[in-house]
Amino acid sequence: MSEIQPTQERSIPARIFLSPGEPRLRAGWRLLIQTILVIVLIIAASIVLFLLGVAQEILNSAVGSTLVLFIAFTGSVYIARRWLDRQSFESLGVKLDKHTLVFVLAGIGITLVQMGFIFAVMLAVGWLTFEGFAWEVDPISVVITNVLTFIVVYILVGWQEELLSRGYHLQTIASGTNLFWGVVVSSSVFGLIHLGNPNVSWTNAVGIAAGIFFAGVYLAYAYIRTGQLWLSIGLHIGWNFFQGVLFGFPVSGTDAYALTRINVHGPELWTGGAFGPEAGLIVLPSLVLGGLLIYLYTGRRTS
Repeated sequence: MSEIQPTQERSIPARIFLSPGEPRLRAGWRLLIQTILVIVLIIAASIVLFLLGVAQEILNSAVGSTLVLFIAFTGSVYIARRWLDRQSFESLGVKLDKHTLVFVLAGIGITLVQMGFIFAVMLAVGWLTFEGFAWEVDPISVVITNVLTFIVVYILVGWQEELLSRGYHLQTIASGTNLFWGVVVSSSVFGLIHLGNPNVSWTNAVGIAAGIFFAGVYLAYAYIRTGQLWLSIGLHIGWNFFQGVLFGFPVSGTDAYALTRINVHGPELWTGGAFGPEAGLIVLPSLVLGGLLIYLYTGRRTS
C-alpha cells in the first residue's frame, strides 16, 4: 500500500496573505490594494490637471469630475483584476456580445417604470407639486445641452459604480467567502460610500445608508440573474437619468438639470427629502417592483 503523504502546513505569512489553494492574495488584501489604487489614480489625475492649469475648471464640472472617477475606478479595477486576481477584466461580467446593448436598454426601461411609479404615487398623495417644464423657462439650446451633458455623466457613473460595487467588490468578497456575504458587504459599502454625498445629515444618515443598501441588493440581483453587469449598468444609468433629469428629483443628494420642475414637500421619511427617493421609504416598493420586472425579463430570456 502506498503511504499517505502528510499535508504540508502553510507558514504564518502564507496563511495571512495568500488564499488557500490559490497563488494569489486573499480577497481582503486585494480589495485594500484596489482601494489604494483608486486613491493613487485620483491624486495622479488631479496633479496632471493642476500642472496643465485646468484642475479647477475640470474638477468643478460635472463631466470633468466624473471622468476623473471613471479613469480611477476603471483603471484600478483593471489592474487589480489582471495582476492581483489573475483573471481577465471581461470575467467581471463586462464582455461585449450580442446581449450587451439589449441588457443595458432593458435596465433603462425597467427604471423608467420604477421612477414613474414613485412620481405617480407622490403626486397622487400630495407629496409633490408640479411646477412646469424646463423649456418653458430656458432656451431649447440650453435644455438640449444640459440633457446631453447629464446623459454622458450618468452613463459614466453607471459604468464606474457598477464595475466597482457589483463587479470588483461583490465578486472579490464572494471569492473569499460566498455570494451571500458578497452581496451584503458590497451593498453595505455601497451605502456607506454615498454618505459622503451632499445633503446628508445625522438625522437622515441611517435612512440614506439603508435605502442605498437595498438599492445595492437590487442591483446585485440583476447581476446574479444574468451573470453579467450590463443589466445592472442599464438600471443604474436609467435610475439616475429618470430620477434627476426626467422627473426632477435630487439624485443621491445632488441636483441634475430637471426637465420636469417639481417641489417635494411630503414627509422626509417617505420622500427622502433633499437627498432623493433613495433615502425614503418610497424606494422600497419601487425596488420590489423593479425586482419583479428583472425576474420576469430574465426568466423570459432564459426559458
